[in-house]
Amino acid sequence: QVQLVESGGGLVQAGGSLRLSCGASGGTFSSYSMGWFRQAPGKEREFVTAIEWSGGSPYYADLLKGRFTISRDNAKNTVYLQMNTLKPEDTAIYYCAAGLLVGRRALMRPNSYKYWGQGTQVTVSS
Repeated sequence: QVQLVESGGGLVQAGGSLRLSCGASGGTFSSYSMGWFRQAPGKEREFVTAIEWSGGSPYYADLLKGRFTISRDNAKNTVYLQMNTLKPEDTAIYYCAAGLLVGRRALMRPNSYKYWGQGTQVTVSS
């Protein structure tokens, strides 16, 4: 059983930056592919970015590429989401997820992931 805890959310002005962290415990972190998803009020959960267990080239939602960066530190059992040039439409609850997954299609689908964190709120003011 893997437990995931997100942190780093908060209120930021448009154009600002935030770095989210997701700490994992209870499993072999380096074996898991990790993803970030977000859900805005009244909308479905959507893919943000993901990185495979091997740490290869990450996958990004097309609209977020260039502003968001995912990274992982297996020694710290943590995955990060660096968010730059934030916009009001980035306001959402951000979730990290873990799964024994390989390949773009699997990593982009929320239903592929077995473990989820509780989420952290990100609010971007205009």
